[in-house]
Amino acid sequence: MELRQVEHFLAVVRTGSFTAAAHDVHVVQSALSASVRKLERELGTPLFDRTTRRVALTEAGRALLPLAHRIVADVVAARGEVAAVAGLTRGRVSIGTIQTLTVVDLPAKLREFRVRYPGVRIHVRESTVPDLLAGVGDGALDLSFVAGADPLPGELVSFAKWGQDLVLLGHPGHRLAHRRRIRLAELDDEPFVEFSGSGIQAMVAARFAEAGVRQNRVCEATHMPLLVELVAAGLGISIVPRPVAEHAGLPWARVERPGLNRAIHLVGRGAVPANPAARELLAHLLA
Repeated sequence: MELRQVEHFLAVVRTGSFTAAAHDVHVVQSALSASVRKLERELGTPLFDRTTRRVALTEAGRALLPLAHRIVADVVAARGEVAAVAGLTRGRVSIGTIQTLTVVDLPAKLREFRVRYPGVRIHVRESTVPDLLAGVGDGALDLSFVAGADPLPGELVSFAKWGQDLVLLGHPGHRLAHRRRIRLAELDDEPFVEFSGSGIQAMVAARFAEAGVRQNRVCEATHMPLLVELVAAGLGISIVPRPVAEHAGLPWARVERPGLNRAIHLVGRGAVPANPAARELLAHLLA
């Protein structure tokens, strides 16, 4: 098994087609197809179900996927060790983040890191917490910011922890727009715009249920800026991180009895990142 074959396998998984994968790794499609077929022969089983309409992983392909990520991650780490000797003049680091990260100005931090290490490529993935935790666990991500992940799974460790307050976001015409503090019970059956698929959605649903408060879901969004616009348009209220509310220019209030807050962690795999670029980025983020 050659590293190039593993990279070609991952490219097909990532892009969903042999044509797109060939373009992604800058080889002709026939060469990439031959590389994957050779890998399948060496492993003795097909890795993809191929039809005219789609390419899907077989059970064997799904079994190989986390191992393939680890192989590539280990090679990146090995290359990074060599680069570290030369003062990180080259290398790559991958970091994940939730969409509602407010405890750290990640773009500014990455800009500073880029100025210090211009030869290091930075990959940023924004996704859901389960996907980010899986990415760190299988080596696809060196580091990630995640929310509400206590306890952390497996060999993942938390390098830092912050608290994030969640508040009620409303619109100027709402009956509670003049209030700065709101009891959760006062939100019973209020039209609600929820942050679909997020940890905030799950947390809010649990808190409403525990308090016996009806959550009247009338709209949902998967993108926080869009959610804010929906609230501003008067579709309903929502629960968002306090910095999001402060920058929205809309009425917002603290929620009490119970309050709403969650933990944000910066996590990695193992006590010390194997990738030297990740070690430097970790130190920079915690400075």
